[in-house]
Amino acid sequence: MEKWVEELFNEDILRRAAEFYGGDSSNAKKLGDFENYVYEIHKGNTPYILRLTHSSHRNKEQVEAELEWVNYLHSQGVNVSLVSHSNEGNLVEEIPAGGSAFYVCLFDKAPGVPVSVKSDMMNPLLYEEWGRTIGKMHRVTKNYKQAHIAREHWYEDDLLKNMSSYLPKEDAGIALEGKELMGKLLSLPTEKDEYGLIHSDIHSGNFFCHEGEIHVFDFDDSSYHWFASDIAIPLYYSTWAKVGSKSLQERSVFGEEFLTHFLKGYFRENTLEEVWIKRIPLFLKLRDIILYSVFHKKFDMSHLSEWEEGAVKGIKARLLQDEPMVSVDYEKILGHVKSE
Repeated sequence: MEKWVEELFNEDILRRAAEFYGGDSSNAKKLGDFENYVYEIHKGNTPYILRLTHSSHRNKEQVEAELEWVNYLHSQGVNVSLVSHSNEGNLVEEIPAGGSAFYVCLFDKAPGVPVSVKSDMMNPLLYEEWGRTIGKMHRVTKNYKQAHIAREHWYEDDLLKNMSSYLPKEDAGIALEGKELMGKLLSLPTEKDEYGLIHSDIHSGNFFCHEGEIHVFDFDDSSYHWFASDIAIPLYYSTWAKVGSKSLQERSVFGEEFLTHFLKGYFRENTLEEVWIKRIPLFLKLRDIILYSVFHKKFDMSHLSEWEEGAVKGIKARLLQDEPMVSVDYEKILGHVKSE
């Protein structure tokens, strides 16, 4: 979280946020504070997830649009955390703070347990369930009609729009590469069977596993995007977490295994033209560019941890060398998936 936002936040704001929903913040457990303040609080003996979003990150309408979609997905049988209405009947409540505001919402706590990339749970059965869950999300969203408010399209993301202002002058070539990639993507079709509202960030840190099923949360990055991007993101992050420091060849071996099982699950729930699977490299590169922009916007680049420094160097090297996170034979993978 930016320092100036941290200076606005305090225990009184947290208490007031919980009270909107009849919750108790006295024993609140902080779960995150990177882009939003996220806490586990209780109502009686039941745990809930309280989130506070600063107005510099999202406006109120954007938050409401996210939450309306989440509750729609829940109504369609997708495993997502239901959003509660406040005591006043609102999905979002507002707390003014220093000429700005925090937007407050409350989610059911997802059942199950987190999945470590190093655990035995990270296996082909999980990859397939991961794909099935996202496939179902895409299928039911094709019929979703946003109300009077709507989420942004991917190209409206601040990290892309203002990328040049976040990157140092020495990275002008990377900024230019980002703009060129955006141009390529903007030329692609956006029909309802290939483009719609997506989560945009379903890595293993954004779901729990319960009785063999995945329960997804953290829809803060949801946007209108190609469904293929929601396939590329799990491939990207799983490979990065598992074998990110390895060679392209080693990353690609894992990537092929992951994507094969993921697509088996995905195609059980949704149809997507094969050409979009073959365009996944575009979305893998877009993720590298967005993450590179994130690091320069959110982190003090002169005081990075060892892991952070390695991550930034790895992303920059891939972009400069035009090297993807994985290089796989998408035709071969599709053939294998279709044969089963």
